[in-house]
Amino acid sequence: MTDLLSINTIAFTLLGYPMSYIELVGTLLYLWSVGLMARKQRLTWPVGILSVLSYMSLFYQIRLYSDALEQVYYLVVSVYGWWWWSRQGTAEASPAGFFYSPRRQSVLTLGATLGVGLALGGMMGEIHTWLPRWFPEAAAFPFLDAITTVMSFTAMALMAQKRIESWFYWIVVDIIAIGLYYVKEVRFLSLLYVLLLGIALHGLKTWHRAYRPALRHDT
Repeated sequence: MTDLLSINTIAFTLLGYPMSYIELVGTLLYLWSVGLMARKQRLTWPVGILSVLSYMSLFYQIRLYSDALEQVYYLVVSVYGWWWWSRQGTAEASPAGFFYSPRRQSVLTLGATLGVGLALGGMMGEIHTWLPRWFPEAAAFPFLDAITTVMSFTAMALMAQKRIESWFYWIVVDIIAIGLYYVKEVRFLSLLYVLLLGIALHGLKTWHRAYRPALRHDT
């Protein structure tokens, strides 16, 4: 069982690219969960939890430490999102509906996201010198990785609360991830983010259609 969690355990080779079991399973689960999210389905949360556990191991093995730590947060928010959406009933019948945050709150959220991302990038750039036992090699692309990580944190939290602007964060993250994972030679994962970009655009359109201005939150 442990061998199946290794990035070096190959399921098959596709066009010369060795596909590990952990990358394959994590990718398929993640793609499924995002598709469910775009369609406003509660099943997205349990499927997403399984994907999170797969990616946590994958990112640690390829030294994208910020991404690995990100999965812990995703796990917590996924449990919260599952509980919150279940509590409200079906997405379509939810009394809160889908809404945009007020402009001032959106600007503050973006500023905080970028500030924390830069700070985390600085930390990740040095973490191999502080904790060499757990992080034996220097992080790859620490600032870019950290900023997209924090943007994903923000997007996930906003999504759990049904805030439509969460999709704008995911669109930016997907565009950056396409290039980042291609350079790190996790090519199937890079291709996944091309598909996720399309799903994010569709999700934005779908959630915007469910927008109910009269029920928009003021905080």
